[in-house]
Amino acid sequence: MRRPFKAAAPTKDGPRSNRDIRVPRVQLIDAEGQNRGDVSINDALLLAEEAGLDLVEISPNAVPPVVKILDLGKLKYANQKKAAEARKNQKVIEIKEIKMRPNIDSHDYETKMKAVRRFFEEGDKVKLTLRFRGREMAHMELGMQLLNKVREEVATIAKVEAEPKLEGRQMMMVLAPR
Repeated sequence: MRRPFKAAAPTKDGPRSNRDIRVPRVQLIDAEGQNRGDVSINDALLLAEEAGLDLVEISPNAVPPVVKILDLGKLKYANQKKAAEARKNQKVIEIKEIKMRPNIDSHDYETKMKAVRRFFEEGDKVKLTLRFRGREMAHMELGMQLLNKVREEVATIAKVEAEPKLEGRQMMMVLAPR
């Protein structure tokens, strides 16, 4: 015989309210913000119904739990607005990559450095990649000198997050804005 499917009880997000609060006594704060003290849950529910508002659990871990008479819809709306504002103000830090060669020309170097500074002004991290080709592998010190030169130039606006390291034919260094 098959048992009927019983779905799990839906979980509510946010604070418990009205009949969901299952404690005998609560610390009540009324709609005007006045502390009514320690009252029974039934009295608190009656006061909330008389005011035409909801009884919302503010501090469930307190003994007794603190409840407040307020409009639950307005509270949820305000929380949504606050969360949306927080998401809007977040800045996602991207890692921008600048590729160079160890024997880069001075003008090309200046152009790359201008881009690096612009990335730091935008608040992004910069990954400098130095690619070695052919016989350049025999002169790793040139690449290290170039990365040290970059490090010194941007020392005032950036800090080294990952020291220069060699991976195969590439030498990489990550810089983050200060």
